[in-house]
Amino acid sequence: MKRPMPRVLVIVTALALAGALAAGLGACRSSEASCSTAHQCLPAVTYEDLNREQYPPQELKGKVVVVNFWATWCGPCKKEIPAFNRVYDKYKDQGVVFLGVLNDNTVDDNGLLNFMSDNEFTYPVVKADQDILAAYHWPAALPTTFIYDHHGRIVDEHRGPLSEDALDAIIARTLSRRR
Repeated sequence: MKRPMPRVLVIVTALALAGALAAGLGACRSSEASCSTAHQCLPAVTYEDLNREQYPPQELKGKVVVVNFWATWCGPCKKEIPAFNRVYDKYKDQGVVFLGVLNDNTVDDNGLLNFMSDNEFTYPVVKADQDILAAYHWPAALPTTFIYDHHGRIVDEHRGPLSEDALDAIIARTLSRRR
């Protein structure tokens, strides 16, 4: 006999789904974005890096945004970091924002800072929290990269490592559409 789901779990799940939907819909309400579903828009969450610098939705508006979910223990994630550094350095002055979202509860802030130093990160890293994970529908694979155009519309969602050439091509193509 199948046991019913506990009532508290049902309520928590429903609230989490409602919050994720509301966060996604908030990003699509701008007059610039024309997203047909919330999942196609840059989620309306505020990212905060280890230096407490915030990246709220209004500051990301009008920019190409790359959001990369990764972990320190993930081999393919570590492999793509140098390529992401080079592509970020190439485009950061052209209205492109990279946000590395650490989805890893095995490392503390000091460990993360050491990891970032050892891997010479040039782009900001934020820790995933429940709001960010819910807004991105809990990415199941690492790395997973989302790329949004200057209107906040998704142009690419890639599971697995991205090569430097592929990432560069997507960003170059996205920037050329802005003109």
